[in-house]
Amino acid sequence: MASFRYFTGPMDCGKSTLALQIDHTHAGRGRRGRLFTSRDRAGEAIISSRLGLRRAAVEVHPTFGFWTYVVEQLSAGARIDYVVCDETQFYTPEQVDDLARLVDELDIDVFAVGILTDFQTQLFPGSRRLVELCDSMEVLQVEALCWCGRRATHNARTVDGLMVVEGAQVVVGDTADVGDPVADGDAVAYEVLCRRHHRAHVTRLVAHAGLAETLPFEPSGTDR
Repeated sequence: MASFRYFTGPMDCGKSTLALQIDHTHAGRGRRGRLFTSRDRAGEAIISSRLGLRRAAVEVHPTFGFWTYVVEQLSAGARIDYVVCDETQFYTPEQVDDLARLVDELDIDVFAVGILTDFQTQLFPGSRRLVELCDSMEVLQVEALCWCGRRATHNARTVDGLMVVEGAQVVVGDTADVGDPVADGDAVAYEVLCRRHHRAHVTRLVAHAGLAETLPFEPSGTDR
C-alpha cells in the first residue's frame, strides 16, 4: 500500500541529500520513480546537495500539475512506482493535494522533503498542506547548528550579514524585481539560528563583530 511521507527540518540538515538517497535506494531495488524540485540553489530542474551530489529533476512551476503529468506518463506506457519531491515549501497547496491523490488513487509512493517555516517563522502554504495531508511527518535527525553551537531550528534571512524580518516570503537570488525592502545591491543570504538567537536577531556576523548585547542569563563570552 502506497504512503505519503513528509521529511522536514531547517536548512543545512541534509534534506536534499536525503531526497537523493531515497531515490537511490528505491531505484536500486528495481523500482521506477521521478524526481521533482522547485527553485533549487543550483538552478532549474536540478536537485543539489551541499555535499556536492546532484541529479536532474522535473521543475515544479506554480502552474505545474502532478496529476496531469503522472497520468500522461502512465498513459504513454511509463512505469512510476514512487515520486521524490524536494523543496516542497515552494509547492502550492493544490500541488500537495495532487500528491495525495497520486497515493490514494494510483497507489504511488510520495516522498516529500522540504522546509517547514519561513524566515519569519511562519508556515509556508505548501508545508502547511503537507502537514495536513501526509501519512507521516518526520523531522530529520541530522542537526543543523547555530553559530553558537546549539541546535539550529529557525531559518533567518540576512542582508549583508544582518537579519531582516520583513519582505516577500520567497526570495531567491536577486530581490530587486520583487519589491523586497532588502534592496538593490545588498547581499541576501540565509542562515540557520537557534530560537534564542533568531528571536534576538543575532547572526554570526553580529555576534563575531561584538555588535549584540549579552542576552539575559548568558554570561559574557559564552557561545562566541
